[in-house]
Amino acid sequence: MKVILITAIGGDIAQGVAKIIREMDQDYHLVGVDMHDEHGGGLFVDSFHVIPIASDVMYVDSIKSIVEAESVDIIIPMAEPELAVLDELQHKIKNVDWITAGKGVISTGLDKLITAQTLANLGLAVPWTTLVANSPPQKLPCILKSRTGSGSRAVFILADDEDVSYFSKRYPDAIYQELLTPDDMEVTCAVYRTNDGRVRTLQMLRRLVGGFTGWAKIIDNEAINSMCQAIADGLELQGSMNVQLRLTEEGPRVFEINPRFSSTTLMRHQLGFSDVEWALDEAIGKEVQFPNIKTDQVIVRIQAAAVIS
Repeated sequence: MKVILITAIGGDIAQGVAKIIREMDQDYHLVGVDMHDEHGGGLFVDSFHVIPIASDVMYVDSIKSIVEAESVDIIIPMAEPELAVLDELQHKIKNVDWITAGKGVISTGLDKLITAQTLANLGLAVPWTTLVANSPPQKLPCILKSRTGSGSRAVFILADDEDVSYFSKRYPDAIYQELLTPDDMEVTCAVYRTNDGRVRTLQMLRRLVGGFTGWAKIIDNEAINSMCQAIADGLELQGSMNVQLRLTEEGPRVFEINPRFSSTTLMRHQLGFSDVEWALDEAIGKEVQFPNIKTDQVIVRIQAAAVIS
């Protein structure tokens, strides 16, 4: 039996990943870790451990100790702060398979300024993006958001100079970015690239609820497919990533890359885009077969609750 370590198991994405693994034909033993236990993550795994936050000097050694104690075969890092220390993790923890998007995607996706610069270097059209600390925005209205991290909660639309003055003082390390329109054409794309270089993209025209995809409709736009293919090949994607974009009048414009499984992982699995399963299959030497997924399907996020004591 293979043993899989899933980090950040207190979060909904990691719990969705664990749920998908439970549905697979292969029998896996699941180990979950998180920086506290005030959540339901333990319900999704066979054993659970509390570890320090990823920025703590003891984080890497704590993961290493759990890997040795639990005889872990496969590790799935789920949180971006953990991906930031992935090089140190991989250097200290040997003889395991890592389910990640690969160094090219991780180094690009963890920094939104680098994301824009890298995609531009690949010859793709991107929204203008500048550091708040360097100069005023090129044009108003525009977006101000954190240079790192994901999600849509700490994103602000700046309409005038008064907004610029207020938010730039509060968030000096943030970035300004072009405001892409229309706002009802935001698409989240699940992109998977196999070990032999085949790429498949699932395009989800979405509506955000509380910063996450709450409703999505499957579409198939050729320009989006071409752009995602170019990104996957250009960054040498290994497995799964998420590309966030707006479909503008000038074509698709990417504003963010999530270098990990995303909040739509469980949603798209139910549609047949089973990137968690594909990644694990490839880790044990199985070949991935992509299914045909019908367009115009609509999927929504739902909630659940459990009493644990």
